[in-house]
Amino acid sequence: MAIAFLGAIVVGLTGFGSALITIPLATHFVPLPFALALYALVDLSSAAAVGFENPKNAVREEWKRLVPMIVVGTVLGVTLLVNLPRQAALVLLGVFIVSYAAYALLTKPGRRVVSRNWAWLAGLGGGITSTVFGAGGPPYVIYLSHRGLSKEAFRATLGLTTLTSISLRVVAFLVTGLLLDPYVWLTAVLAIPAALAGVYVARRIYFAVSREVLMRAVAIVLLISGSSLVVRAF
Repeated sequence: MAIAFLGAIVVGLTGFGSALITIPLATHFVPLPFALALYALVDLSSAAAVGFENPKNAVREEWKRLVPMIVVGTVLGVTLLVNLPRQAALVLLGVFIVSYAAYALLTKPGRRVVSRNWAWLAGLGGGITSTVFGAGGPPYVIYLSHRGLSKEAFRATLGLTTLTSISLRVVAFLVTGLLLDPYVWLTAVLAIPAALAGVYVARRIYFAVSREVLMRAVAIVLLISGSSLVVRAF
């Protein structure tokens, strides 16, 4: 419940990133497949709460470009997930988290507008990392942050894309059986209300906290948690 609350505050303030917090923290207490299945349900509720706040601000053309490759990436990701040894999965998760944390700390928000063709790679990468690591946000964020969108359009488009990605992840986990564990659903009954409370708190403090400061703080937490996963895996 505490981890779900913390992750929901992050997604409520930034529009993405809950799994970057929840999955590495949760895997210190429960197996990775259990954590991925549980927080797929939790993230779906949080993403719905954020994604439907201002859907009219979303740029539907960007969303439509991302969705086809998100589907392909989800299929590839679930294939990797069911075949990866646990130690290898933890190492890859840790490296992925540390890499994104380093990117967030070392780069500044870009003003250069990139080609819309990068949506294919962003969608594929997000679909894979969403399923394997429970975190599809970074590829979407990197792409959309370089498309010249306003703050409102960026957050709304990211929210809609993330909601789509998580919905596909839930379907994939149902098909592969990860969501057939009754303990996942029992735990979700407690974790989902905590997550919705986190989204509510995030809305209250959204205008009081600088997004740039928040993202730097989150990046530092990710750097520590990702490194701890790599160390623990070995």
